Amino acid sequence: MESKSSKDKWKEKLTKEQYRVLREKGTEPAFKGKYWNHHEKGIYKCAGCGAPLFLSEEKFDSGTGWPSFKQPYNEANLEEKLDKSYGMIRTEVLCSNCGGHLGHVFDDGPNPKDCRYCINSISLDFCEFPK
Repeated sequence: MESKSSKDKWKEKLTKEQYRVLREKGTEPAFKGKYWNHHEKGIYKCAGCGAPLFLSEEKFDSGTGWPSFKQPYNEANLEEKLDKSYGMIRTEVLCSNCGGHLGHVFDDGPNPKDCRYCINSISLDFCEFPK
């Protein structure tokens, strides 16, 4: 559980909607986030702390309305936890650096790992590769 001072610092750093998703484990509506249909080349980072999370080459169209990735940039940058909220059993994905809620991972993705990292756009920042 976060302390009041930690919560206050996050509220200063993040927008209200980023705070709701990253710190309170919310979600954004499907097909509404800024990266669900994004095709630039670069790296997606945690919007909370800037940790590198996913390369654009690992992004694919899952048809779900959220950015989906085959695998992380570095598995050490993600933490996975059992999530039994809303009457479902899922695997939550968090930033291992700041603990921010990113989304969920499912086992119905493409090869090589058959993973689909279903991530909230608002939990991400994008840094384009130099051209």
